[in-house]
Amino acid sequence: MTDAKATKPPQGSPSRPDSPTQSSAPTQPSSPGQPGSLVQPVLPPLILVVMGVSGCGKSTIAEKIAASLHWPMVEGDDLHPPANIAKMKQHQPLNDTDRQPWLTAIGRRIDAWRGENSAGIITCSALKRRYRDQLVAGRPNLWFIYLKGSKELIQERLAQRKGHFMPPDMLDSQLADLEEPTADEPAIIADIAPSPDEIAKNIIAALQGKLSHA
Repeated sequence: MTDAKATKPPQGSPSRPDSPTQSSAPTQPSSPGQPGSLVQPVLPPLILVVMGVSGCGKSTIAEKIAASLHWPMVEGDDLHPPANIAKMKQHQPLNDTDRQPWLTAIGRRIDAWRGENSAGIITCSALKRRYRDQLVAGRPNLWFIYLKGSKELIQERLAQRKGHFMPPDMLDSQLADLEEPTADEPAIIADIAPSPDEIAKNIIAALQGKLSHA
C-alpha cells in the first residue's frame, strides 16, 4: 500500500504549492448519522477532476471524497453525447473528435461551479495531456486526481462490474491512449490497491499537504 502522492504543479501558480509534504492541519470527525463520511477537513473551494481508465474506480472514489467534504459531485459519463455512448456500446473506442464535445460539456460544468465560488468534483478519464490542458486552462483552482493501478487489478474490477456501457474489452484501447500526469501538472496520484475509504483519505491528506504550503 502506498499513500496518495502529489506531482509538482506548474511554477508561478500560487494556488498550487509545489511541496508534496502532507499537511498536519487538524480535521474534524464526521458527524454522527452521515454514512459514507470520512472526515471534514478544511479546504478552499477546489475543482477536482477524478481521472483514469475505465474500471479504476473514478465514480466510487469521487463519491467518497464528495461525502467527506460535502462537495457536489457530477458523474462525467452522464455528459457524453448519445453518439459517444452508442459507439462505446458497440466496442468502438472514442477518438479525439468524439471526446471534444464531452470535454466542452465538462468544462461548462466546472465553470458553473467556479461562477458560484463553489467547490466541485467531476469524473473524467482525461487520458491525454491535451485533454487535461484544455480542462485546466484558465482554471487555477483545478486539480486532477489520477487513480493509478495495474492492468491486472483493473481487469479484475471490470469483470465484476455490472450495467456499465463501457465493455471490459476496451481497456486496452484506453491504456494505449493514457498519458499519465507529469510533474508539471496539478495532479495527485493515488494508488487504487487500498480500500475506497483509505484511497479517499489519502487523496484528501495529499491535498491538505499541498495547500498548507501555499
